[in-house]
Amino acid sequence: MRIDRVYTRGGDKGETSLIGGDRVSKAAPRIECYGTIDELNATLGLAVEALVGSAAGSHLTPILRRVQNELFNLGAELAAQDADTRSKMPRIEQRHIDGLERDIDAVNDDLPALKSFVLPGGGWPSAYFHLARTVCRRAERILVGVGATEDLGELAVQYLNRLSDALFVWGRWCVLKDGKDEPLWDSRST
Repeated sequence: MRIDRVYTRGGDKGETSLIGGDRVSKAAPRIECYGTIDELNATLGLAVEALVGSAAGSHLTPILRRVQNELFNLGAELAAQDADTRSKMPRIEQRHIDGLERDIDAVNDDLPALKSFVLPGGGWPSAYFHLARTVCRRAERILVGVGATEDLGELAVQYLNRLSDALFVWGRWCVLKDGKDEPLWDSRST
């Protein structure tokens, strides 16, 4: 893939092109969805940078780089409205969901049982994982809405659902590995 020009002026009137050439409003739910997935990917970039110097970094950084590539594939899949075009592109597959489940299981057994809701924090890596989790859940909600009117298949929703679980677990694991205190919700503190 080669990108020669950053600007094309093609979107100056509030429309963008999907893969395959269809023009749609930049406010279309499909565009909102893959834009939110792009935001999630950028948030994962922050998590990768926060992992520098973290005891969890050597384990989680390669996983996050893999997930960032998978999110690009998901964004491309959403940018192709035509099912025939989508079938020829990299897509989210069951193996990606299975991989996330293995990644969750690899660290989840180390974690203490939860007795309260977790508050975002406990160090920069954990905080960024919690931020990414919330962006992932928003992308999932938008994707479900798009899927209500368009055929997207079920794997994309499953992938984002599993990824949000993984982000929660990885955030908790960073707190543990870095020897920080996990902030927990205390309903009596207000």
